[in-house]
Amino acid sequence: MPDRAWWAALWPDPEGVLRLLGIGRHMSVLDLCCGDGYFTAPLARLTGGKVYALDIDPAMIARAKREVACQGASVRQWICADALDVVKHLCDSVDVVLMANTFHGVPDQERLAAEVLKVLRPGGVFAIVNWHPLPREETTVLGQPRGPATDLRMPPEDVAAAVEPAGFALARIVELPPYHYGALFRAGALHAA
Repeated sequence: MPDRAWWAALWPDPEGVLRLLGIGRHMSVLDLCCGDGYFTAPLARLTGGKVYALDIDPAMIARAKREVACQGASVRQWICADALDVVKHLCDSVDVVLMANTFHGVPDQERLAAEVLKVLRPGGVFAIVNWHPLPREETTVLGQPRGPATDLRMPPEDVAAAVEPAGFALARIVELPPYHYGALFRAGALHAA
């Protein structure tokens, strides 16, 4: 997990990134694979605490809790579990599931998308923030090549091919400079069935 200086150099305005993804005050959000809380704390501030945060690593949950507290925010529920088990642990359905910088590493992406659909309210959004499929040596942060290996990077059409079969429709792609995009998928007709 990169340190704070790395994240801050890449995204100096995390709340601005969240706003570009369409996340606003009256939404409830699950920060799926929240890591150290870089987006969790701004999500909590932006939504007035209507945030749930899940990570498989208890050390990451502890770091995220510290970050949220340090920023004077609060989270409704902290969940230490595998993302594929989210349905077993989330106490409410949500408007948005945010997954930043981790979808490329999910072994069963289609299954994860199906589980995410189960925790979204009808018409909810699965927001996936991903690295553009550029060679890793071209994506430098603080003078070093960063991000996943080049062969793990997914263009938006590959993300859509993994997510849409679960019952989502790609709503839009949001550019998140310098190296990312946000793919926003709306829960579709299969969700209502």
